[in-house]
Amino acid sequence: MSGRTILATIRVVIPAGAAKPAPPVGPALGQHGLNIMSFCKEFNAKTAGFLPEVPVPVMITAFKDKSFEWKMRTPPTSYFVKKAAGVSSGGGRPGHGMTAAISLKHVYHIAKLKQQDEGSHHIPLISMCKSVIGAAKSMGIEVIR
Repeated sequence: MSGRTILATIRVVIPAGAAKPAPPVGPALGQHGLNIMSFCKEFNAKTAGFLPEVPVPVMITAFKDKSFEWKMRTPPTSYFVKKAAGVSSGGGRPGHGMTAAISLKHVYHIAKLKQQDEGSHHIPLISMCKSVIGAAKSMGIEVIR
């Protein structure tokens, strides 16, 4: 990180290739005086190869000189679990009747993807797998062998 003074850290989830000056991006950046269109163009260019509408968590660091840096993370675990299970939403009542199922192989691949996030490299793969299994269960999605 450079010697610039940090004004704020902004976290937003934006669909891939769909950053617009409208909410949630516009107000979040505008209240700190950042160039909204510059961010939108950069983000859309960087996510052009992604599947449309994939939710991309972004962390934007705003500096006092009105400049900014941003980093993308992998999509949320819930997105990957729903995609693997082939459902659009999880169960209404977690633990009461499973709506779909995923295999341990899916869990392993999701955990490997999530382990690539900045700050997650030190977490053992088994712990990441347990986290994915917990997320699936809380969404009403069963994990089968």
